[in-house]
Amino acid sequence: MKRTILFALAACFALPTLSRAGEGFDVVTLGARGGIEDGNLSAYLISPHGDPRGVTCDAGALVAGLRVAEAKGAFDTVTVPADSPYTRVGYMLTDRIRGYLISHAHLDHIAGLIAASPDDAKKPIYALPSVNSDIEQTYFNWEAWPNFGNRGKEPLLKKYEYRDLPASGKVELTGTGMSVTAFPLSHGGVESTAFLVENGKDALLCFGDTGPDEVEKATRIADIWTAVADKVRARQLKAIIIEVSYTNAQPDKFLFGHLTPAWLLKSLHGLEEKAGKGSLKDLPVVISHIKYSLKKGPLPQEDILKELQAGNDLGVNFIIPEQGMKWRF
Repeated sequence: MKRTILFALAACFALPTLSRAGEGFDVVTLGARGGIEDGNLSAYLISPHGDPRGVTCDAGALVAGLRVAEAKGAFDTVTVPADSPYTRVGYMLTDRIRGYLISHAHLDHIAGLIAASPDDAKKPIYALPSVNSDIEQTYFNWEAWPNFGNRGKEPLLKKYEYRDLPASGKVELTGTGMSVTAFPLSHGGVESTAFLVENGKDALLCFGDTGPDEVEKATRIADIWTAVADKVRARQLKAIIIEVSYTNAQPDKFLFGHLTPAWLLKSLHGLEEKAGKGSLKDLPVVISHIKYSLKKGPLPQEDILKELQAGNDLGVNFIIPEQGMKWRF
């Protein structure tokens, strides 16, 4: 009963404030967790509101996530053309997903893409140069998997075109009407990425894995807050998707490049300082990459939500996503 009530509340928190100007985005959770829950790993389908052509922010789950989302009605408005050979799941994968934003090449952020690649359609992989290089060398190398990329070890199957993103430079997302700006993150010694996706004046910020600046001895998150402060102030930033992998009980020395509720709250206070007092009120913040636990006791997402709400003097709308959930932001 306790868990049912808690996640009913989380579902209520998932209703964003629609008074923010502009058309915004439709977001579907294809994968909500981090770590070991195969089939439900980090992936968010982001599209302009009312237009199902989009990109995923990471691709830890694709087909598994699309199947769950379809079963929950997330694609009820999508009509498969009569002459298409595909089911709606197949049509979403091959036609409606127009590309992949990959934050870093850890397996829980790319496993769905690799598994789906034999039946996927041609499309770009958007990533920082270091990330695309890791994908090319680690996975699509004719050893771990056939080379579905357009560079690397021959023969090149050329299903995926690597598009290297410049740090902090805006790039159009082909076939979606959106653009993206990539910001480097520090993830325990690995370069990760936050993606600022824009649809007209509206924006959505999706983080890959990241540790706190103070622990990583970097200013990556603070630099992103500086870059988006004006959009927050103008209520053009519609939502943030950001990881919280562990509860506050996790010691800093065992964060391995991840966040806790306390560290996220401290960082969000830094964003408010740059954007202005009260500027984060009602801003939806989706908590991604919560580590699945094999141990008895409360679910990690229950404790993480409690810890976030206990320190939430910003008025932020914290959302704990579940696979297949859809929002308009």
